[in-house]
Amino acid sequence: MELWPWLTAALLLLLLLVQLSRSVKFYAKIGLYCVLCFAASAVAAVVCLLRHGGRTVENMSIISWFVRSFKYIYGLRFEIKGRQKLEEDRSCVIISNHQSILDMMGLMEVLPDRCVQIAKRELLFLGPVGLIMYLGGVLFINRQHSRTAMTVITTVGEHMVREKLKVWIYPEGTRNDNGDLLPFKKGAFYLAVQAQVPIIPVVYSSFSSFYNTKTKLFTAGTIKVEVLDAIPTSGLTVDDVPKLMDTCHQAMRACFFHISKTAQENGAPAGPDVRPAQ
Repeated sequence: MELWPWLTAALLLLLLLVQLSRSVKFYAKIGLYCVLCFAASAVAAVVCLLRHGGRTVENMSIISWFVRSFKYIYGLRFEIKGRQKLEEDRSCVIISNHQSILDMMGLMEVLPDRCVQIAKRELLFLGPVGLIMYLGGVLFINRQHSRTAMTVITTVGEHMVREKLKVWIYPEGTRNDNGDLLPFKKGAFYLAVQAQVPIIPVVYSSFSSFYNTKTKLFTAGTIKVEVLDAIPTSGLTVDDVPKLMDTCHQAMRACFFHISKTAQENGAPAGPDVRPAQ
């Protein structure tokens, strides 16, 4: 029995559904994004192994090149302010807000040299995606065991100063698309204080005008990115962590509302989940 007529009919039906159904279009784009991530990871892993032979932060430039190409497929544009603040030759902790699976594109768009990320341990087992993260020097933490996580933080602090690394952390701890910032977790701030390195906040505008999981919206759009001034930790102790967290949270939250409003005024109408600053 010939399969080609059935496959052709199925493909035509899928194309028709994509044109007619917003939900089908949304999930088709998400599916393509996942396929691209796995395919790019597999190819990038081969390139990394051939070029550097194993796990090293130098592989991040290769990974970044592959991921940055995704924006052309999805019609996304990044407008970045203050990028030079990330390029200073010094160790630091970089913190940013975390909205969706698309954050990886935003991360790679501004990723400075010699920068590694801290991620949950479960991602290590995502096939080629986990492999490429490992090869890029990503540091994995078991969030179920806080004592183990803090041991890793201590080790990272010593390593980042010795190797002049930058460490990128999402202090909210999980993806959040509610139009505001979640309370921050302490790990990034303990790390910065322990290593006595500055914290550099990076804020991404809300995706809600072009990407919304509730309404199944996924179109082209513009993401504004602002790198805030470095916040020093020299002389601070563990007792100063709560105040440091609050300072960073307030600065990032104010910036988030401002650039989100600007991005939406220049593009699609504001989504219902972007709240005004309190």
